[in-house]
This record gives sequence, C-alpha cells and structure tokens, in this order.
Amino acid sequence: MRDSRLIRNKLKIEATINNAQCLIEFEKNGHSFSDYLWSFINHKTLQNNYEKLDLVPAQTTLSSNISKALKKHGFKFVGPKIVYSHMQALGMVNDHLKSCFRHKQLKG
Repeated sequence: MRDSRLIRNKLKIEATINNAQCLIEFEKNGHSFSDYLWSFINHKTLQNNYEKLDLVPAQTTLSSNISKALKKHGFKFVGPKIVYSHMQALGMVNDHLKSCFRHKQLKG
C-alpha cells in the first residue's frame, strides 16, 4: 500500500484477490473462463470498421451484459468499460481503424 508504483486502492487490491478466487472456482467447476467469455460472441471476433478514433466506443451493450454476468459469478471491478478493454485486448473485437494495417490482417 505504501509503494507509489503499485495500485494502492485497498478495494482494488481486495477485488484482484477476489477475482482470482472466482476464476479458480470457475475453472474448478470444469468451466473454461476463456470459452465462457468467447461464448458471448459465438467464438468469433467482432469486426468493426471505424474510420476515426473518436468513434471507437469505451463500452457497448455487449460489454455491459458480460459485466453483469461476471458480477453474478462474484467478480468485482468488472464494469462495462473494463470488460470492453479486456475484449479488445483478447481480440474479441477488432477496433483497429480501417486505415490501420492491423485491421485488414485481423479481419482475415
């Protein structure tokens, strides 16, 4: 908590521990967390075609639905914006601008 290089919000630290326990419990029950998340989009990347960065959303109805589902499983600090960022990081959504070389590569 005293190290300024780290997260010092006690609730976020506790949520991280809680979420790790939820993930362990989830998989202990024979479920793949990855498969669970990808099932929301039928295991296919959502292809977006944004022309400008300011058109890329911070959250969507889908990320809100996933957020609610995760909270029902006991996860904390998983709001729609965090979930959407996670979806982008996992490649669940292709939000590269159409002008970006990665957009075409990922559209595959």
